[in-house]
Order: sequence, then C-alpha cells, then structure tokens
Amino acid sequence: MGLKKLAEKVAEYNARLEQGKVEKIEPDHVKKVLKKLKKKTAELEAEIAATGNEDKKVRLNTKLAIAREHVERAEWLLDNVT
Repeated sequence: MGLKKLAEKVAEYNARLEQGKVEKIEPDHVKKVLKKLKKKTAELEAEIAATGNEDKKVRLNTKLAIAREHVERAEWLLDNVT
C-alpha cells in the first residue's frame, strides 16, 4: 500500500471519526508502534549481518523492506494525526 492509498484510508477514518464510529488515533499510539517497528528493523539488520545462509538473507531482506515501508507509513501517519 502506497502513501496515496494510506492517505485515502486516513480520509475514510476521518469521516468515520466525525460520525462517532471510531476513536481518535493518538500520536502516542503511533509513536509506540513506530518504536516497535524501528526495533524490528534493527533486529532484522543484525540478523542479516550475522547469517551466512544466502537463502535466509534473501528472506530477511524481504522482511526488512516491508518493515522499512511500515516505518515510512507510521512516520507519515504521525505527521498527519498531530
């Protein structure tokens, strides 16, 4: 999901928020998730550096790319909920 789709989801969320169907996303909640994502990214980077198995490195690099994308989305969301 790119940032454009994420922006659409945030717009839908804001509409539901105005209708009272959802609770407000607090910046602290996003920060908490962002902290976990950054920790996971660091763990994956360390595991990639430590492993000698090329197949495992490929799989871990895929996971790392996904984790970095989630970090980018969380940072974008944090900027938009504050």
